[in-house]
Amino acid sequence: CVSARGAARCPIWELKICIGVRLVSALLARGSEVVVLDDLSVGRRERVPGDARLVVGDIRDPGAVRAALDGCDAVAHLAARVAIRSSFEFAVDDASINLVGTASVLRGAIAAGTVRRFVLASSMAVYADSAEPRPLDESHPTVPASPYGVSKLAAEQLVQLLCAQAGMSGGVLRLFNTYGPGQTFSPYVGVVTIFVHDLLAGRTATIFGDGEQCRDLVHVDDVAGAFALALEADRAEGTYNIGTGHATSVNAIYEQVRAALRVTGKVGRVAPVAGELRYSIADIGAAQRALGYQPQHRIAAGMADIVAEIAAHAAAAHANQA
Repeated sequence: CVSARGAARCPIWELKICIGVRLVSALLARGSEVVVLDDLSVGRRERVPGDARLVVGDIRDPGAVRAALDGCDAVAHLAARVAIRSSFEFAVDDASINLVGTASVLRGAIAAGTVRRFVLASSMAVYADSAEPRPLDESHPTVPASPYGVSKLAAEQLVQLLCAQAGMSGGVLRLFNTYGPGQTFSPYVGVVTIFVHDLLAGRTATIFGDGEQCRDLVHVDDVAGAFALALEADRAEGTYNIGTGHATSVNAIYEQVRAALRVTGKVGRVAPVAGELRYSIADIGAAQRALGYQPQHRIAAGMADIVAEIAAHAAAAHANQA
């Protein structure tokens, strides 16, 4: 997000997990001027770093988008309704926020006349399932199994089409299973956070299916770093997987969390959920070559620390609500 003139303004829209917060901090450390547009439906005002300017508003509101984009030369579009399991029930909300919202931000970026780069947060949910636990590259068939995945794939196509038409550099980062401290608790998103909350509360943890479905768990700081690289690249075109390239089964995640918390724990198994992939593992070769992306965190090595961080955030949130 640094222009030839030095510091440049870059608007950030925050995801449910703290990707936006981490990215804002990373860009500020690089000397960029950062503007955040957030409706605060999930994000909190106090989490926005003090050196960033906050515009409170909806990405579907042209006035709010215009206010946030004034003078900016790059956009990281992170806003989305992120919940695969509930997207069948909330398909209209997914389409409105993830697709219409993206169209609104794109039109605003084009109208601003100063934006040179646009980077979209997409998802591994755009891919068809795989028959085996092997890394998927960006050429893997895009046949979403959920309304959420459909909305993100359509948003990708809008970015590619409108950016090309406007002569703006447009890039897409397909995020795999992001984890880390600061994630807002939800029964639909974030398997590590869900397990931590359930086990701390003495609840029976739920595993869908046999638990041998594999996930590529990527730390929030690695995701934020990928966005910073894409924003600072000479050209941000292209679609890139952002993960680690390593698979972890849900059963293994549960056992690692349980061991880190030093609890016995109870687990209940229920039927698999429609729309969730059995195997989602990233081939990150394209991002490594084009962006210089190198993930620094491995879930197994750092599970004790990350569980402790999530537990501390959960305790703080509970204290604030009391």
